[in-house]
Amino acid sequence: MDDKIIVGLDIGSTKVCAVAGRVVRNNKDQETLEVLGVGETYLADGVTKGTVVNVNNTVSAIRRAVGEASNQANINIQLVNVSFSGSHVMSIKSSGNITRSSSGDEVQTEDIDHLLSDMYRTSVPADKEIIHVLPMDFVVDGETNINQPVGRNGVKLGADFQLITAQANAARNVRKCISRNNLQQETMMLSALASGLAVLTDEEKYAGVALVDIGGGTTEMAIYYRNVLRHVAVFPWAGNSLTSDIQAGCKILPNQAEQLKKKFGSANPAEYNINEVVAVPGLSNKKPKDVLLKNVAVIIEDRLREIAALVQAEIIRSGYEGKLLGGIVLTGGTALIPGIEQIFGRVTGVEEVRVGFPEHLEPNGRADLVGDPAYATAVGLVWAGYKTIDNRISFISDPSRATYNEEPATAPPRTYGPPPPAREKTPVVPEKEPKKGLLSWLKDALQPMRGSETDPY
Repeated sequence: MDDKIIVGLDIGSTKVCAVAGRVVRNNKDQETLEVLGVGETYLADGVTKGTVVNVNNTVSAIRRAVGEASNQANINIQLVNVSFSGSHVMSIKSSGNITRSSSGDEVQTEDIDHLLSDMYRTSVPADKEIIHVLPMDFVVDGETNINQPVGRNGVKLGADFQLITAQANAARNVRKCISRNNLQQETMMLSALASGLAVLTDEEKYAGVALVDIGGGTTEMAIYYRNVLRHVAVFPWAGNSLTSDIQAGCKILPNQAEQLKKKFGSANPAEYNINEVVAVPGLSNKKPKDVLLKNVAVIIEDRLREIAALVQAEIIRSGYEGKLLGGIVLTGGTALIPGIEQIFGRVTGVEEVRVGFPEHLEPNGRADLVGDPAYATAVGLVWAGYKTIDNRISFISDPSRATYNEEPATAPPRTYGPPPPAREKTPVVPEKEPKKGLLSWLKDALQPMRGSETDPY
């Protein structure tokens, strides 16, 4: 049994969830995750579309969720892996290289660390921050499309990267919420990447798969191919959009729309007869209102079709249309709506569509609680303490930005080796800022992606 206990802290648009767990080996000698504690607090006002907008409310929600997980696990929680999201998150393609000082020996892991840490210093707009630097294909002395450069002889080491950026203010607010709870951040990870650790198989990531994490405020998408993360996108429409549509379409209160969605929601209107209704309590001194369940299903179906169309446009834009043998994996709380797989299958034309549940959990009562797509991110953040998004790199987030200080501070000295050699810089061209309208998003997404090849292989 591994004594190391990892805590995942998922700061979502509708709830804050803390999960404490550790990896154990079951009687079949397989690694499973033993869930030791779970804490959950629902957020009425604190996070909007994945972004912390009210620090005080979010700090309080984190305190309650972490306190509950700490009591259940009987541990003092000080270190957490934390999620981040937001419609401001963007993926930028860039490349960089370094010239190694010791030309006679093979490329080492430290050389990749140097290249990565240098890429974190890439110039981006002042209001942006690089959260992840993720390599795709490496180059050694002009030889391209190298998956693993360690062990190869060469002087010049380079790579094509995805730089995942966020609004600097939003990232700062997350760190502020962590530090004000006297916690330390081990890793900050995009929610979709964490969810992938919980619900995707190695075979799917090699064959090609699109993970679609439909949360409360945002829908995140991550495309894997040949075990490498190739594309990331975030849309500002998700579970709360369905609730808003039901509220407007049925002329009821927001909390009533949310309850209708959870109890009776379906993406298949044919499931209900034309006369099936549910009575919704009226306002004070008002009669209850009858709502047709078929209408609720029509509203849900329409919104999910729009989200699926965005996913399809992004698959085309990424250049991986027709290459995703692993299909589409849906996760997040909205993935539990009956009929959602059929909607995504019809709209995208992808045959293999499934709902992703957190897997490899050691059976116990708490595992039953988090074995639900709504907890995929929190469970994945625990797995992040034991496995990595990319086994070719040793860190997933910038080591110099792990803490928040109330006073501005310079980056601490490097702790993972000597300063990297200078690299030849390639200008980064940020992609267009997301536009507000759904049709504008679709139009923009269907444009060819800059800096990417239409046929990666």
